[in-house]
Amino acid sequence: MKPIRTYLPLLLLVAGCASTPTPPPAPTPTTPAFSWYQDAARTQPVLRIDPAHSLITVTVRRGGTFARMGHDHVVASRSVEGFVAPDAGRADFRFRLDQMTVDETDLRTKAGLTTQPDADAIAGTRTNMLTRVLEAERYPLVELHAERAGDRADILRLTVKLHGVSRTLDVPATIERSAAGLTASGAFTLNQSDFGITPMSVMGGALTVQDPMELAFRIVAAPFPQR
Repeated sequence: MKPIRTYLPLLLLVAGCASTPTPPPAPTPTTPAFSWYQDAARTQPVLRIDPAHSLITVTVRRGGTFARMGHDHVVASRSVEGFVAPDAGRADFRFRLDQMTVDETDLRTKAGLTTQPDADAIAGTRTNMLTRVLEAERYPLVELHAERAGDRADILRLTVKLHGVSRTLDVPATIERSAAGLTASGAFTLNQSDFGITPMSVMGGALTVQDPMELAFRIVAAPFPQR
C-alpha cells in the first residue's frame, strides 16, 4: 500500500486546498416566471424578495475512511432574487451559484462546525464546487418555485431546479406576514445524486463529500410597488 503522503495532493483537492482564480459572474438571464409577478402587481399584492436580508445556506459533510483529513463546508447565497404573491400562495426566486460564499466563519459556527479552513482551502473548495461538481458555467442558476401545499399553512410545496434537473418536495416552513412584508424560514435535506450531481470523491471513496445537502432558508420580502 502506498504511504499516505502519496495521496496527499488528492486529499487536499477534496478538502478544498487547491486554488485557481474564479472568473467574474456572467450576466443573469431573464426568466419568464418573474414576468407573471410584474403583471399580477396591477391587481394584487406582490412582494419583492430583499437579498440584503434573505439567506440560503447549504451544509455538506465529509465521509469515508479518511474523513478526518477533510472539512465539512457551509456555502451560502446572499443574492436571492424573486417575488412573492401571498394571496395567490406562490413565490418564485433564484440565485446564482457563482455568487455563493464558502465557509463564512459565523455560518460555520451556526452549523456547529468547530474548525475554520484557511483562505487557500476556501478558495479551492469554491473552485471545485463551481467547476467539477456543479458545472456552474453550464448551469449558472438555482431556481425555486413555491406554492401552498393544500390547506397546510406550515408546508410549502417547493420545486428546486439545480444542475438542469427539477425535483418537487413538501417542506416545513414558518411564514410570518405583516404590513412590512413577509418572512419565510425552514430547513430540509436534498441529495446531490437526485440532481445528477456526483459528489467529490478520491481514493476509491476513502475521502468523499457525502450525498445529502442540508439546506436552510430565510426569505424576506417587502411590498412591490404597483404600476
